[in-house]
Amino acid sequence: MAEQTSWRGSDDGSAPVERPPSRRPGRWRTRGRIGWAFWLCIAVVFPASKLMFRIRYRHGDRLPRSGPVLLVANHVSILDPIACARLVFDHGRMPHFLAKESVFKGLAGAILRSAGQIPVARYSSDAVGALAAAQDDLAAGNVVVIYPEGSVTRDPEWWPMESRTGAARLALTTDAVVLPVAQWGPQRLHDYHAKKLYLRPRTPADYYVGEPIDLSEQRARVRAGGPVTAELLKETTDLMMGRVRDQLAELRGEPAPVAFYPRPRRELPGDLAGGVA
Repeated sequence: MAEQTSWRGSDDGSAPVERPPSRRPGRWRTRGRIGWAFWLCIAVVFPASKLMFRIRYRHGDRLPRSGPVLLVANHVSILDPIACARLVFDHGRMPHFLAKESVFKGLAGAILRSAGQIPVARYSSDAVGALAAAQDDLAAGNVVVIYPEGSVTRDPEWWPMESRTGAARLALTTDAVVLPVAQWGPQRLHDYHAKKLYLRPRTPADYYVGEPIDLSEQRARVRAGGPVTAELLKETTDLMMGRVRDQLAELRGEPAPVAFYPRPRRELPGDLAGGVA
């Protein structure tokens, strides 16, 4: 994990001086009680992520150690949840993902459900149930990870594509801290577009955690009785994913496109989604 420090300028206008970060509660303490299913997931995911990725963080300390967090990220690989789970875990929290219902089959499905992961039955009325479950999870003070694109981006250059509005609805109807996260690197290990898995142990995977998004104005309108319209949902979605796109541009060191890549007309087999309709 990348070492993180903070900086401040001196009163006389001289160069900034490094200072140690303020003391924070221990990570095992802020992770809370860990059940058997989560322990089993840790036993599998942690060593797998260490073998697959060399994970590097920018501003990981922006992830709050307590309270509800809606972590909004771009989607570049079906392996994203493995690396992103490490991001959350390494910074003292336990991740709860929204994922496609088809993943929740048999024994693996039972373990995922017991570990607090949330199945999404897209294109049906049951998708509303997934949103309600995510709202309850946030109300309990947990970290919910969602990929608003709904599946791996189809942009040939891996920039975010047009997103679904489920993440925006969660952001507007809860008190969660909305944290934009850009990720870059897992696509080098599994290329979704080429349908190829490369044997590249310790592939670099970079994460940029942005400042929390201020949605106080939009939330106030909703709490005052204003309707959650399609226009408001799109405005909020574009705000969140615009921040993620800008952070991704900084990670990649190149300019981002102005517009989001169009969504496909239909999903393809193998999509592992973290978003809802």
